[in-house]
Amino acid sequence: MLSLESLQQIDREIAKYPVDQKQSAVMSALRIAQIEKGWLAKETIEFVADYLDMPAIAAYEVASFYNMYDLQPVGRHKITVCTNLPCALSGGVHAADYLKQKLGIDFNETTPDGKFTLKEGECMGACGDAPVLLMNNHRMCSWMTEEKIDQLLADLEDK
Repeated sequence: MLSLESLQQIDREIAKYPVDQKQSAVMSALRIAQIEKGWLAKETIEFVADYLDMPAIAAYEVASFYNMYDLQPVGRHKITVCTNLPCALSGGVHAADYLKQKLGIDFNETTPDGKFTLKEGECMGACGDAPVLLMNNHRMCSWMTEEKIDQLLADLEDK
């Protein structure tokens, strides 16, 4: 189900916890699986749960609770826009509307070419940098003006 490299990464995460508490590595293991697979299918979550000797429903509860896990296929570039109040007051809603117009999609949709998925996110802890976007759960983009959004999309277009 997962590559040897991913399993080795998960094993390194498991090693951080007492032997009888390997399920504590569930968040890291799900992240590693999602990076390899692109999203977390039911079968992938079940595999991770089995690998960690925990009930599948417990792993699913984690995957469905946190918004960094994708339970449906997403585009190659997942853009999450913070629309919480501080970002909304500082241009987050405008940034989201601009991205919707530029990409031709709404929140929770993917462009027809599979390149971009647009998500609405909760606070990202960077209120002073508003508006902020999160790229593929790993890269924070701050002070996102229309010009910076255009540049970001252009940079991602070829990747």
